[in-house]
Amino acid sequence: MTRRTRFPALDGLRVIAALAVVVSQVGLHSQAPLAGVVSRLDIGWAIFCAISGFLLYRPHVLAWFSGTLPPLTLPYLRGRALRILPVLLLAVVLSMLLVPEPATVYLRWALCTPLVFFVLIPGLGRLLTGYERPTRRSVRWRLFVLLALTVLGPVWMAVVTATGHPEAALWLPGYLGWFAVGMGMALWQVARATGRLGASTLDILTSVPATLWGIAAALLLISATPLAGPYDNSMPTPAQALLKNLMYTAIVACALFPVLSPSARTIRVLGSRQARLAARLSYGVVAYQFVVLGLITGPFAVQLPVTLVATAALAAASYYLVERPIMRRGKKSATTTTPSIVTSPSSSPAR
Repeated sequence: MTRRTRFPALDGLRVIAALAVVVSQVGLHSQAPLAGVVSRLDIGWAIFCAISGFLLYRPHVLAWFSGTLPPLTLPYLRGRALRILPVLLLAVVLSMLLVPEPATVYLRWALCTPLVFFVLIPGLGRLLTGYERPTRRSVRWRLFVLLALTVLGPVWMAVVTATGHPEAALWLPGYLGWFAVGMGMALWQVARATGRLGASTLDILTSVPATLWGIAAALLLISATPLAGPYDNSMPTPAQALLKNLMYTAIVACALFPVLSPSARTIRVLGSRQARLAARLSYGVVAYQFVVLGLITGPFAVQLPVTLVATAALAAASYYLVERPIMRRGKKSATTTTPSIVTSPSSSPAR
């Protein structure tokens, strides 16, 4: 159970996150009605961060629990680069040629947050899984550390807002709590499956996904009020910045947790073949939306379907003509140039 590498329901959640991001950006671009609800659909960014935290930290947890070597850093970084950089560079180049300002904003956020986290995760993984055996006490201590990190984001946002440093709101500390949510769930899932943690209320919550998703929806509606700040790019107050980030952290936790142990019905919906295909294109959809939005005008009801269709077409062309060939060529190159390393049980580091 702990060795499974796919969580099919995450595909559907990733698609929902991509759609939410696009709707929020179209709403911002077109000054949509129901601005509060539409603008808060930027929660999709937080969902992406949490999913990344879960998937990238979990291999380190598995290695820690099994007493084997953690993922190698260079192959990991190579894989991340092959998956991310082609789309990022294409989107930025197209945007710089057609719509410079969105390209600048997207590039700054991408370089300050996701890419920095991807580079840091090997070190974070070792820091949060090494030095002692994975006992119940050590697992709980690391869960506490990750929980503490979820407070960092809201505090960071409040401080940079209060001190008048809006550029710092793009930096990783403001979003680290969202990644920490996924990392904490990865640790909990593996620890629970291996018996390092006993049964708790959390096990009950995994069996009632509708309840958690209902709580997430209620929190999203509350965040759609002025309590969480303005609906455009205007500066919030420190209290608004703190509350918005904190509520997004709670929403992401409620949205992500049920898909870790999904019911058969949840898998049928969120893990379907269609969802899996759409999930492959979700990164491209999010990246290329800035190109499309810079080229169209009109009301929200017109811009939304045009943006969805155009970005889906661009993302599909990008995936099948650029991304997949590059990833396949990169994997083939890594296989042919990297010698196989066979390790005996005695060669594993002591835990």
